[in-house]
Amino acid sequence: MAVKRNIIIIITGVAIVLLIRLFYLQVLDGSYKITAANNALRYDVEYPARGMIYDRNGNVIVENIITYDIMVTPRELKTVDTAELSKIFRIQETEISDILKKIDRKKSFNAFTFLKQVPADIYAGFRERADHFPGFYSVARTMRVYQRKIGGNVLGYVQEVDTSVIRKNPYYRQGDYIGKSGIEESYEEVLRGKKGVSVYLRNSHGITVEPYEGGRLDSAAIPGRSLTSSIDADLQEYIQEIMINKAGSVVAIEPATGEILALVSSPIFYPEMLSGVGRQQNYARLREDVTNPLYNRAIMSAQPPGSTFKLVNGLIGLQEGTLTVNTSCYCAGRYPYGKGVGCHIHSSPVDFVNSIRVSCNAYYCYAFRNILENKKYPSIDSALMAWRARVQKFGFGRKLGIDMPSERQGIVASKNLYNKYYGVGRWNPLSIISLSIGQGEIGATALQLANMCATVANRGYYYIPHIIKHIDEGVHVDPKYYEKQYCEIDEKYFDYSIEGMYLAVNGGGTAGRAAIHDIKVCGKTGTSENPHGANHSIFVCFAPKENPKIAVAAIVENAGFGGTFAAPIASLAVEKYLKREISRTWEETRMKETDLITNNPAYAKKKFKF
Repeated sequence: MAVKRNIIIIITGVAIVLLIRLFYLQVLDGSYKITAANNALRYDVEYPARGMIYDRNGNVIVENIITYDIMVTPRELKTVDTAELSKIFRIQETEISDILKKIDRKKSFNAFTFLKQVPADIYAGFRERADHFPGFYSVARTMRVYQRKIGGNVLGYVQEVDTSVIRKNPYYRQGDYIGKSGIEESYEEVLRGKKGVSVYLRNSHGITVEPYEGGRLDSAAIPGRSLTSSIDADLQEYIQEIMINKAGSVVAIEPATGEILALVSSPIFYPEMLSGVGRQQNYARLREDVTNPLYNRAIMSAQPPGSTFKLVNGLIGLQEGTLTVNTSCYCAGRYPYGKGVGCHIHSSPVDFVNSIRVSCNAYYCYAFRNILENKKYPSIDSALMAWRARVQKFGFGRKLGIDMPSERQGIVASKNLYNKYYGVGRWNPLSIISLSIGQGEIGATALQLANMCATVANRGYYYIPHIIKHIDEGVHVDPKYYEKQYCEIDEKYFDYSIEGMYLAVNGGGTAGRAAIHDIKVCGKTGTSENPHGANHSIFVCFAPKENPKIAVAAIVENAGFGGTFAAPIASLAVEKYLKREISRTWEETRMKETDLITNNPAYAKKKFKF
C-alpha cells in the first residue's frame, strides 16, 4: 500500500513539473514563442552605413551612396509580370525568368535576394509599382563610392561574404558584405557598424500584417565609424602617375610618427572596379593580368635590397667596433678574395662617409667580413646570428606590424640555412660575402626599406608604420603605433651615415639625379640582381637633412641601376610632398612617359612569378 502511494506521489510530481515547464515555455518564455513562430514572423534587416575614410588632410576618399537589394519571399509570390519587371529594372525578361526559376515558390518563408545594389533612380520606379508585386520588398544598402583615383591595394574593397566567412563569424549572413584587403579588411569591425532588425507578424495566409509585439524586438542600425587615414591623397595620386607603365612599389613615411604618407603598388587597380555592376568581370580581368595588380608589392614583394643595405652593415660594423669612421679602403674595381665582388669606377681610397657617397662594394665586403670574424664571438655561426639579430632590429626579416593585411616578413639569412646548404662547418664569410652588399639570402619589401630609412633619419629609432591616424567616436588606434622601436645602434654613428647619404645626392655621388635645388635630400642607391630579367632599381631617401619630414623607398622592377629610375621617382615624391609643386618638370615628364612594361618579355609570360 505504501509502495503504491509512493508511486502515485512520484507520478503526480513529475506531471506537475512537466505542466509548469510547459506553461513557462508557452506563456512566459518569449524566446521559445519566437522560435516556434518563425514561419509566422518576417525579419527585415536594416543595414548600417559603412564608415567613411578620409585622408590626413580631411579630404573624403571613400563614402557611400544608397542602393537597394530587391528581396523575394517565395510563399508570398503571386503571378509575376516579368515584362513589367524587365521595364522597371532595365534588364532582360529572360534574365528575370531565370532568377525566379531558382526561387522555391512553394515552401519557404525565407527571403531571397532577387537583385543587388539597385541604384536609387531605378528603385524609385519599382517603388511606385511595388503594390503590383506581392512577395517583393526592398532593403536599403550602401555602396562604396570613391572621390579620388587612389589604388585599391591601400583602401581595399567590399565584397559579399562566402560560406567560409559565415561559418567563422556568426555576425554575417548570406548576402552581407565584408571588407576585403587594405583598410577595408583591417578595420572591418570598426567600419561595418551594427545591423538593426524589424520583426513583423504574418497572418494565416502568410501576409505580413503588423510589427510583432508593437516593435518590442526591433533595433536600429548603428552606422560604422569613420576613419582618418595617414595617407596624403595628393601625394598618393601623384606617385601613381609617375609609376604608370612600371612595375614596383613606393612607400613614404613620416619619420616622426611612423604614419604612412603614401603606399603605392604598381600596376595599380582602382577600388571602384570592384564595386557595383561589373565587379565580377573586373575581378576576373585583374586576376588574369600578367602584371598582377591585385598583388600588393609594397608589403608583399621581398627583393634583395642591394646597396641600400650598406647603410645597415656600416652601422652594425661601427657598433660592433669592427669598423671606424676613419677606416679607409683602397678599391681596385673589385674585392679581391674568394670569388670576388666587382665594383664600379670611383675615387679611391675611401673612408666610411665616402664609401656611402660612392657606394663602394669592396669597402663593405671588408666591413662585413670583419663583423663575422669578430673575435668576441666563438664562431662564425654565432657572429652571423648576432649580425642577424641586429639586422632584425632595423625591421628586416620579420613583420613590422602595419595595420594592413598580408604583410610579408622578408628574408634574413641564418646559420641554419647555410648549414643545410653547405654543411655544418663547411662555409665561411667568403661563402656568403654577397650579404655585404644586400644580395644573396636577403629580401626586403619597400615598406621595410622605407622604415629603415626613417630609422636612419631619426638616428636610431622608428615608430611601427601605420596607415590610420584617427578613429571617430573615441575609438583609439592601437597604442603600439606610438611606441619607439630602437635599433640599438648608438646615435652618434648615424651622423656619419647621414653625411654619406647627403653627399651621395649632393656631393658627386651615385644619386645625383635625386638632388632638389632648395631641399637637402639624403639618399642611397641600390641595384638588385633579378634572375627573371633586368635588375631592379632601388633607392631610399629622406628630407630635409635636419628635422626630416618624409622618408621614401622606391623599387622599380626591371629598371636597371638605382640612380636611373628609383632615385628620381623617390625625389619627385619628396618634392611634391614638401613643396606641393615640381621644379624639375623635365624629370617628371621622363618618368611619366617611360614604359617599362609593354615590351618587357618578363610580363609576356602567362604565369609570371613575383
